[in-house]
Amino acid sequence: MTDETRDQDSSPANHPSRREFVTTVMAGLAVAASGGAAAELPVVEKSVEIKTPDGTCDAVFIHPSSGSHPGVLVWPDAFGLRPSLRDIGKRLAAEGFSVLVPNPFYRVAKAPVIADPSSFSFSNPADRAKLQPLMGSVNAAGAAEKDAAAYVAFLDAQPQVNTAKKVGTQGYCMGGPLVVRTAAAVPERIGAGASFHGGGLVTANPDSPHLLAPKIKARMYFGIAANDDKSQPDAKDKLREAFAAANVPAEIEVYGSLHGWCIPDMPKAADGTPIYNKPDAEKAWAKLIALYKTALA
Repeated sequence: MTDETRDQDSSPANHPSRREFVTTVMAGLAVAASGGAAAELPVVEKSVEIKTPDGTCDAVFIHPSSGSHPGVLVWPDAFGLRPSLRDIGKRLAAEGFSVLVPNPFYRVAKAPVIADPSSFSFSNPADRAKLQPLMGSVNAAGAAEKDAAAYVAFLDAQPQVNTAKKVGTQGYCMGGPLVVRTAAAVPERIGAGASFHGGGLVTANPDSPHLLAPKIKARMYFGIAANDDKSQPDAKDKLREAFAAANVPAEIEVYGSLHGWCIPDMPKAADGTPIYNKPDAEKAWAKLIALYKTALA
């Protein structure tokens, strides 16, 4: 079961973009459900290196074997670039996108930084300590913005990327706020952004990601985990209010699953409950593809 909340701002100026957003996403969902969307394109996967202001980022670039397509930047969760994120990239490429999945922790170490996330324990202080320097490296002031610009520039320089179309970006857990920062840092190129079980989207700090809404020109989607909503029930309302005030189309949806539900190799919760939830992960995937098929067209 899911509890869905959508931006329903009553300002007349906002109504056209809201109606258009719902209409185009519903059309995209219809396309995704049709038999024509079932065909998967053959894809090419290759490791690449990207120069950034802070060094050299190791990454994977995955694209259909022929033609040029909308670019997509995927921000991993706190476990970084690894096989499960490569699989997400390959699945996206098979849908007709040219996809970059960077190692967000390149300032600290090359990928994979966590070899087996399924054995990780969030209740173990030693395990949690491994993530702190990694996450700190990309969450430092200005780091994500510099990286985003470099990653989008890399995509735009590839012949497999159709630069006449906007770029999409998605992120998981830690990657959710990075999606917002990317959309604000490169607003002329980012046409769609999706956060899945993003953490820290709304904070009391002056640099809270939700406050960047006025800088964003992309259509946005926020899939919120049930336990995140329970611990911060007002976050979805503040997100909705911020994007409505900025007249940025945004859909905000609360899922019934736990934080991390989209990623197959997530470790189990402390009580042994699986975090990955395939039905909700597939629902989130359908929303993502619908968003991209409409906003990046």
